[in-house]
Amino acid sequence: MRITGYRTLTTAQRWGRPVGDANGVHADGVMPVPVVIVETDEGITGVGLGPHVEAEAVFAALDGQDPRAVTALYDRMLRHTFKAGHAGVVFGTIGAFDTALWDIKAQAVGEPLWRLLGGNDRVVHAYASGLDIGLTDDELVATYQVYAEHGLRAAKLKGGLDVERDRHRLSLVREVLTEAAHGRRPGLMLDANESWNRKQAVRHVAELERTLDLTWVEEPVRRWDADGLAAVSRGVRTAVASGENLTGLEQFRPLIAAGGVDVVQTAAVWGVTHFLRVAALAHAHDLPVSPIGNTPVALLHAATSVPNHLVSELQDLRPPTGVATDLHVEDGAFVLGDTPGLGVRIDETAVTAARQRPAHAPEGPHIRPERAGRRLLAVTSGPRRSTAEGALDTMGTEDR
Repeated sequence: MRITGYRTLTTAQRWGRPVGDANGVHADGVMPVPVVIVETDEGITGVGLGPHVEAEAVFAALDGQDPRAVTALYDRMLRHTFKAGHAGVVFGTIGAFDTALWDIKAQAVGEPLWRLLGGNDRVVHAYASGLDIGLTDDELVATYQVYAEHGLRAAKLKGGLDVERDRHRLSLVREVLTEAAHGRRPGLMLDANESWNRKQAVRHVAELERTLDLTWVEEPVRRWDADGLAAVSRGVRTAVASGENLTGLEQFRPLIAAGGVDVVQTAAVWGVTHFLRVAALAHAHDLPVSPIGNTPVALLHAATSVPNHLVSELQDLRPPTGVATDLHVEDGAFVLGDTPGLGVRIDETAVTAARQRPAHAPEGPHIRPERAGRRLLAVTSGPRRSTAEGALDTMGTEDR
């Protein structure tokens, strides 16, 4: 079998409500989902959900190769991009191609990927994650009631701008999940999306810990700040989770060495091989691993085969436009199917017909606010993008 070509397209996740975090909000709830499709001379095609920046340059490492040599081809892609560097979205492109190759390999032997990778159980435990900072209280409650109806008993909220607002919102979701679980205590997490400095993070989380039992705080400081993440971890009872924006094992090593991460995360778009290597590194340090992403289909398959998988992120309960997946959510978990490969099918006609967001939207959670980490007061009106955000922002009520 040989790789003969590829094509790319972009579909969208349509939430039907505002989605975002401390950095900004997409008011229309439309988020782009890039797709890579790899073709072979035997008619088997593989699907990877992830960027396709520099796709032609990355594909040069794969053209004419046997797609079943996935891990060797993964390293070949890294070598082909080493001079300019493989971090960021280029690493995502490598991950998308890598995922498509794993899809092909599993289809070629007629097995679902989770079974090919050595998984024994098709059930992958999940937590709810609504990208919910732009929601009103009523919308927040209604959103997590739907998650609760699917058996979710743990939730991660976006926050970091106002400690009292975070406490209130976490308490609302705690009530929803507790009631659904007939009084059992739920798991609660807070994602600050790198919006604090070290002291802000410790004060904010410590204040929340007076009344709430948090499972983890996610990305409290900048993703690469190993000493800062370690300082936060030492300063609070809550576990520190990070890693979704790190690309390559070389970026994880200093964080783990510094004791800066208690829950090791990796994003769905970085691919299967990367996840497996990060999971092995984390396991060697007795740390759990947790996949992150809106459509983490490939990493759900991979998670079944690693001994230190903790829980996987469940965002929207619906797949992106034109994407069908052989999985469902039941009793608080993803349940993977038996379709060979990833079990992902793309309706390219539906994708083409759908209106997409411009590639570089002027506002949203992908743009870091100018005053992030340098705010004095709480932002009580929610995240926004404006020059007026400046002087009196949010070091906030965490200074009490």
